[in-house]
Amino acid sequence: MVKIDRIEHTIDLPEGVTATIEGTVLTLKGSKGELSREFQSSRVDLLQDGAGLLVRTDLPRRKDKALAGTWQAHIKNMVKGVTEGFSYTLRCFYSHFPMTMKVEGSEFVVNNYFGERVPRRAAILSGVDVRVENKTDVIVSGIDKEAVGQTAANIERCTTVKNRDRRVFQDGIYRVAKE
Repeated sequence: MVKIDRIEHTIDLPEGVTATIEGTVLTLKGSKGELSREFQSSRVDLLQDGAGLLVRTDLPRRKDKALAGTWQAHIKNMVKGVTEGFSYTLRCFYSHFPMTMKVEGSEFVVNNYFGERVPRRAAILSGVDVRVENKTDVIVSGIDKEAVGQTAANIERCTTVKNRDRRVFQDGIYRVAKE
């Protein structure tokens, strides 16, 4: 069986995106903002290569190959975030009790869910913008893919149905689009 002696993944940076590596921290700056992330491993290296970035590992084992591919995917998501950004669209569905939604500081509040008197709350992570449109649509946007996705999941999870048949009681807030 042939052993691979080196794996290299190159990530090209588009115009307007600059990368700086200080120790194990990669910082990308683009038109939408700035993102930083730590990439630390004893077997996988992150290097600056002209106008792009290079993820390299020598004499890779299976876990090193996987880690190099994961780093490549994270860096591509960071590049997309600082150039285009990420946006999730969620929609509120109800049959009898009309829900009202609003943003209060770093929390998303849902009132009158199934006629409940106590409002349900979801955490909004830092760097994420949440706004309610048309009384039923929730737009979650930002430049960090993980923070935007986790905030959307928090909002969706705060309206889970408990002690009822989910096939009948389908009220809640659900993701309808992802960009």
